[in-house]
Amino acid sequence: MRALLVANPSATTTDERRRDVLVRALASELEIEAVTTEYRGHAIELAYKARAEGVELVIALGGDGTVNEVVNGLLADGPDPGGPALAVVPGGGTNVFARTLGLANDPFEAVGQLLAALRERRRRVIGLGRADDRYFTFCAGLGIDAELMRRVEQRRAEGHRPSAWLYVREGLRQFFFATDRRHPLITLERPGRPPVQGLFLTVVANTAPATYLGPRPISPCPDASYDTGLDVFGMTSLRIMPVAWHAAHLLLDRRRPPQGRSVVLLHDEPEFTVSSERPIALQVDGEALGEFTRVRFVSVPRSLSVIV
Repeated sequence: MRALLVANPSATTTDERRRDVLVRALASELEIEAVTTEYRGHAIELAYKARAEGVELVIALGGDGTVNEVVNGLLADGPDPGGPALAVVPGGGTNVFARTLGLANDPFEAVGQLLAALRERRRRVIGLGRADDRYFTFCAGLGIDAELMRRVEQRRAEGHRPSAWLYVREGLRQFFFATDRRHPLITLERPGRPPVQGLFLTVVANTAPATYLGPRPISPCPDASYDTGLDVFGMTSLRIMPVAWHAAHLLLDRRRPPQGRSVVLLHDEPEFTVSSERPIALQVDGEALGEFTRVRFVSVPRSLSVIV
């Protein structure tokens, strides 16, 4: 089987020596070419070229941002579950997508799992989400969660290593010192339904969990699935006590969604639009994409073949 390995040289948990070992392990059973990315968006170009050249398998070695770029390259001309399959070797700090597929968080153990899955021909066709023209695998959001991702990216550019403590620290700083907690800006509109107004944030989930804090899964939308439409978690209040209550609930009980007067939950939505009175941050799969005033979200069923 012809395969392309797209490796992020800045991946958190791998270095050049470890990448060489991983490539040699994969080459024992695949006709593999390995390429390292050189700039943001490079993985999109590499995956698109691989699809055009008839490569059967594209392997993303890196974090969720690398996976997201590979997915968008594979689907640049539209969904094609019969096209190249996607495999993931986790190399980031969180690796949400890989973990939702049942892969170990250790890259060497994950390679062993992938080789076994390839031998046994274990594949799954999953649905994705799309924010305007950008596909996402597990989660997107507008508001405070996206602002947090932007802060974390800035700290990483300054040399800080990603960790649960970094996310907690920057989240608290964002909440108390940067986020406008008085004036909700977001409105969610669905075809044929009344608009949902007065939202401070919207988390759009394509699966559960939506993320991890260290080893602990965080599931604001525990019913979200790759086999259904998109789920939404929103909040109409950022008062300290309700936020603290819901945060504790998410940390302690991933089976039940948060509930309360300030919570908005939607399940299995095929499409909707989120708009804001002023530009606010957008993130997809944990990657900050800039600021927007209007984003259309669409569920794209059965769009990608993955090795599981």
